[in-house]
Amino acid sequence: MGPWLDSLTGWLTANPQWLGVAIFLVACIECLAIAGIIVPGTVLLFAVAVLAGSGALSLSETLLLGFLGGLLGDAISYTLGRRFHQNIRRLPLLRHHPEWIGSAETYFQRYGIASLLVGRFIGPLRPMLPMVAGMFDMPLPRFIAVSLIAGAGWAVAYLLPGWATGAAMRLPLPEGFWTQAGVVAAGLAVLIGVSINSSLRAQPRGTRLIAAVSLVMLVALFIGFPHLSQFDQGLMTLIQEHRSHVLDGSIVLITRLGDFRTQFIVAGVLVVMLLLARQWRPAIFACTTLLGTALANSATKWFFARARPEVLTDPLTTYSMPSGHSSASFAFFLTLAVLAGRSQPPRMRLTWILLGCLPALSIAVSRVYLGVHWPTDILAGGLLACCVCAISLALVQYRQPLTAMPLRVWWLILPACVGVLAFFALHALPHALLRYQY
Repeated sequence: MGPWLDSLTGWLTANPQWLGVAIFLVACIECLAIAGIIVPGTVLLFAVAVLAGSGALSLSETLLLGFLGGLLGDAISYTLGRRFHQNIRRLPLLRHHPEWIGSAETYFQRYGIASLLVGRFIGPLRPMLPMVAGMFDMPLPRFIAVSLIAGAGWAVAYLLPGWATGAAMRLPLPEGFWTQAGVVAAGLAVLIGVSINSSLRAQPRGTRLIAAVSLVMLVALFIGFPHLSQFDQGLMTLIQEHRSHVLDGSIVLITRLGDFRTQFIVAGVLVVMLLLARQWRPAIFACTTLLGTALANSATKWFFARARPEVLTDPLTTYSMPSGHSSASFAFFLTLAVLAGRSQPPRMRLTWILLGCLPALSIAVSRVYLGVHWPTDILAGGLLACCVCAISLALVQYRQPLTAMPLRVWWLILPACVGVLAFFALHALPHALLRYQY
């Protein structure tokens, strides 16, 4: 695949006018039934996203093209399943590889709508699940709604890293940036690797191990953040270079989801709903995670007293490390993800964690985009929430593991939490647009 990929990227470099078409087509093929399994779409997406980030396309254009391409792939797959139903098994490739459709069918029958959300991030299942949804006559409006949500998260998760890499290679970054970025990336890789390994192997003390690794990394970051100044400055420059008035409204809307009042109320709603549903142990886990993260964040923020970046025209007076928006959002969404993954297979639990990290990461990155926090601030906030969440889970599961909550409980808490987040985000948007200006 190496020479073929090199020739493709070389041709696109010489003909950048076709790069947008390439992103759209690769995203479509990656989400297209059968083709998405055969073609190495993930590698291709990263490669074309790097080229886009090198100056050919803006971030919004790259994400939009990938999002639309993925939607087209989903639509074609769903239409094929809806049109041919079980007869689609007679296709030559599916006759020789019945496990492709078999695993997706089992997954869909077991998890329903959730399989389309979670399976979007599982390579072999991603292109087959929309076709299976069509085979089982899933209502079209429901499929469209789920596909829009899953596609948006997938486009960010799969295209943003490549685009950011291309943009970073193009800009003149401070000396030492790549070394420091490598150190940060290596630390995160260790944490992610430990989390995946302990989860897949179902290690009895895996949660405690994750908590310990998170704590060690957090302490190392608190001690060593002055030595990561080139990383902070370089990444801040990279993000500020690509600020756009078109995106400002959306970014401010996202950042409002992490405000103290919003997170305080939505956390209270979550705990109260769990108590009303008599989910005592999940309520204890949620309360200790959310309250513990908030208290730890306040204590460390005032202890380190780190100044904020000088980007805002109306700078904030509070200190910046760790980011309260980052810690609160990671604590909240990780709590939901952990509860959603109870009594499910390891890969499903990990995928729920990934889904929980996406909105939290969006809120955290929005703080750097707006110039309110340094990158290490949001990293410290995420590590703090991860550490407290793992400790809380280990304590709650000390004698007996948490079991899955009934579906009726989720229909109670999710609409309430989404409603609270949407209300406060939209209510505070006009004031926030004036505050977070260039």
